[in-house]
Amino acid sequence: MTNDRRQGATAHPDAGPVVAACDLDRTLIYSRDAARLGLGPGEEPPALECVEVYDGAPISFLTGASAARIATLAERALLVPTTTRTREQYGRIALPGPVPAYAICANGGHILVGGRTDEDWYAGVRKRLAEDSAPLAEVVAHLEAVSDPRWTHKLRVAEDLFAYLVLERALVPAGLVEELTGWAAERGFGVSLQGRKLYFVPVALTKGAAVDEVRRRTGARTVLAAGDSLLDIELLLAADAGIRPGHGELADTEWTAPHVVATRSAGVRAGEEILEWLLDRVGG
Repeated sequence: MTNDRRQGATAHPDAGPVVAACDLDRTLIYSRDAARLGLGPGEEPPALECVEVYDGAPISFLTGASAARIATLAERALLVPTTTRTREQYGRIALPGPVPAYAICANGGHILVGGRTDEDWYAGVRKRLAEDSAPLAEVVAHLEAVSDPRWTHKLRVAEDLFAYLVLERALVPAGLVEELTGWAAERGFGVSLQGRKLYFVPVALTKGAAVDEVRRRTGARTVLAAGDSLLDIELLLAADAGIRPGHGELADTEWTAPHVVATRSAGVRAGEEILEWLLDRVGG
């Protein structure tokens, strides 16, 4: 991909569809706590609309402005939700607008086409992971050995592709995340801390590779992307132009790239800003 393709990426009437590949949690949708990011003392978040219910309770939200912008974006571009969530977790989300024709789940491990898993893609992913990283069982065994119930709520294996811990962050021993990051890197795994979850994901398992495949299949000339975490770096690098919110791992580490901009806002206001940015580049 050349730099001139990334500069000022916009829709073109003779091109294939514009793909808008967007991370979900803390990029487009937010928990109630995450929605408050960037607010001043005592400031309340704007009115929120629920897009996910779990065990009978609403757990994920966006603003009314974001809801309207997502629906418009889905009409003007090929909106591709691109998430580390499993397929089951993704299935709980009801975004405004039409059901996306493509979705990327499990950090690129699954491409959903019309809501159904592309088995050929999944088989290829499994082959790459077997060649490029240690067995997931080795990572899980190590996490079981080092975890402590005083600060570990859960250890989960997602789609037999990666693992994550649900933590009580304030109680995690100092230096442990860094120690685990180094241990995982020696085995071909990356580590990402997002909220209360500490992810251990094979380096070869990326959202970017899956987005490249969607680009190939659709003939898209332009790919736009949005994401907030270290697991979104390959997604943003695969795009012609990208945006990250003013919160999250990428903001904390001040990660950037020539074709990636940052929002001025954090929390749900950043979600609104991201969608406005995407719509500006898709055009009318």
